[in-house]
Amino acid sequence: MRAGLHRLVVSLASASTFLGTAALAQAPTPPTDTAAAEQQQAARDRYNAMPDTPGTGPWPAIKRQDAHFPDHVIYHPANLDALGQKKLGVLLWGNGGCRADGASARLHLAEIASHGYLVVAPGAILSGPGAAPAPAEAPRPANAPPVDPVKTTAAQVLAGLDMALAENARPDSPFHGRIDPKLIAVSGTSCGGLQALQAAGDPRIRAVIVHNSGVFADGSNPIKGMTVDKSLLLKLHTPVLYILGGPSDVAFPNGSDDFDKIEHVPVALASIDVGHGGTFRQPNGGKAASVATDWLEWQLRGDRKAAARFTGTPCGLCEEPGWTVKRKKID
Repeated sequence: MRAGLHRLVVSLASASTFLGTAALAQAPTPPTDTAAAEQQQAARDRYNAMPDTPGTGPWPAIKRQDAHFPDHVIYHPANLDALGQKKLGVLLWGNGGCRADGASARLHLAEIASHGYLVVAPGAILSGPGAAPAPAEAPRPANAPPVDPVKTTAAQVLAGLDMALAENARPDSPFHGRIDPKLIAVSGTSCGGLQALQAAGDPRIRAVIVHNSGVFADGSNPIKGMTVDKSLLLKLHTPVLYILGGPSDVAFPNGSDDFDKIEHVPVALASIDVGHGGTFRQPNGGKAASVATDWLEWQLRGDRKAAARFTGTPCGLCEEPGWTVKRKKID
């Protein structure tokens, strides 16, 4: 068991090149191989140089920081007036590595926002266009204990909902009256997927999506600064979708075990063999963003076309090349 945990932590550290974040375990240690370090940095540079994409939905989206969402990054349709009478849903997001970079999944989150959502992620814009330098850390005594790599919490993820609802009620807010408080979901990737599970018990949440994550199947807690266990799954009160990166995804055993253990709410697991980094670096968030958007449209808005991707025998997604789908209580 300990040997398996050691391999898990090593694999998680190497996965940290995706999205410029740590993976599920602790912050990555600098690689000793100079060539590997250069490759990792080159990958980060390529992702940071990619322009923001506006999404493929009816309302091209933007990302920005707003004083009424302190310490958070928001994504929403650029032209709110173009929504007409359509109300925004809200998606709360947990960043990969539980880092404070609210732009780390910017392409994915803009795609969802372009379908009529306000997306709220904790942190600042620390990668990609408009990135500010990461805040400097104060000097620490030589004998100080190690700093937890977890820079955000589930409470900060949920705080995004309080801010969104406050803006919905504030008369001079651009979001005044534009948000439907019944259309609330939470999602996240890797360590942020665990934050999504921590937040999912909030009664205001109506849908959950967990990317490249799951509660550790062996009962361990290798993420310094975060303690989770399978009892989180018992607090789920909405349908939940797991999107995993296939057997090469270090979180695949954990997410699969979550699926096996969830019996009281509808649950689906959709997997495509892209590894732990998912499709977050692809324009408009790639295939995973499309699946996530359809889950939200079905669960929150009752969209029948979106539902067909997950329902039926076989389901629509079941017939799409590359995807493996498992379901419980869906049909």
